[in-house]
Amino acid sequence: MRALAVGYEPILSSGHAACPGCIEALTVRHVAAALGTNTVAVVPPSCMAIIAGPQPFSSFKIPVYQPSLEASAAAATGLRRALDAQEKRDTLVAVFAGDGGTYDIGFQCLSSAAERNEDFIYFCFDNEGYMNTGAQKSSATPHFAKTGSTPAGKASKKKNLTEIMAAHGVPYVATACAGYLADLIRKGEKATRIRGTRIITLLVPCLDGWGLADDCGLEAARFAVESGVFPLYEVEEGCRYTLNEAGKTRPVRDYLSLQRRYRHATPEEIDALQAEVDAGWARLLERVAASRESGLTPSAK
Repeated sequence: MRALAVGYEPILSSGHAACPGCIEALTVRHVAAALGTNTVAVVPPSCMAIIAGPQPFSSFKIPVYQPSLEASAAAATGLRRALDAQEKRDTLVAVFAGDGGTYDIGFQCLSSAAERNEDFIYFCFDNEGYMNTGAQKSSATPHFAKTGSTPAGKASKKKNLTEIMAAHGVPYVATACAGYLADLIRKGEKATRIRGTRIITLLVPCLDGWGLADDCGLEAARFAVESGVFPLYEVEEGCRYTLNEAGKTRPVRDYLSLQRRYRHATPEEIDALQAEVDAGWARLLERVAASRESGLTPSAK
């Protein structure tokens, strides 16, 4: 894969404004490489906008348009249609948005674009909160997590964006993280070969917002997958489910123990989180099995 090849030209330049050890910067480096240079990026207000830098400056070696927080999907739609009118149909339009601008403020716009099956790739960099404004909770923040606006722990569960977007019946919805880099790059490259709305949610543990050690971002991402908190899977056309990492090999407690935002959690709350993850995992396996039985998807890979 070209993103892993020695000597490939990075699209995200060094000297950007990410925090030291930032997993979002590592993730976008490989995602952008998978997309290639014939790409236009839409970057709403978010950690990624800070990493990219204020217009007219940019850490990206591709054109970047920064819309308002709620308008990423609309901006991507307009850019796609403008490029098509210029017969530049091979130029990709990619959104690099955070969970606040996707799960919350930009959700109505994204849902409308998905209903129309607009032709762009939407990457949600999910750090599970409004991290660059004080680590407040978003609807991507998981149950019981302590944030700047939920000091006693969040009282509601995390919104399942992947399943919601899959219900729109768009061509491609997936999850990925830098802890499983080959899978991340494969999904980015696969999305470039599909037309219509493609949505990939990328888990990006926030060192400061989650209370992680400076060298713990990738470990937290791997633990999220291994515990079943963030399963890696794909949904095509709203019904073809493929599980990419078939094992759930560690308890949720191991994942939570890495994070300061769960230091307050009681044994009963940890057990409740384990039950939520187990139930979600069982539902996912049922959908994968149903897809296989109907001949819709290959075996897990």
